[in-house]
Amino acid sequence: MRVIWHHEFLEEPVVMLSEVDNGCEIRKVEKFRDGRTQYAGADRSTGDTALSESKMPLPEEIEEDPQFSVELIDADCFEIEWRAATCQ
Repeated sequence: MRVIWHHEFLEEPVVMLSEVDNGCEIRKVEKFRDGRTQYAGADRSTGDTALSESKMPLPEEIEEDPQFSVELIDADCFEIEWRAATCQ
């Protein structure tokens, strides 16, 4: 899923992409307002990006908070974002 975080914080991501399997976050890519990208997977991560230790909420639950917008993306779309983040 792709989560857009509507905020003005300079040091926080504005886009968070998560690969989720059975409610568990497997890989994550975070994009920042200044163009930086960080990521986290089972065996590696950058910056302070980390995988969630608890089950991920459902997209509908995330969208209950008006500061977030959620878009479901397919595996190919996530893989493109993952490769771009990890090949920098």
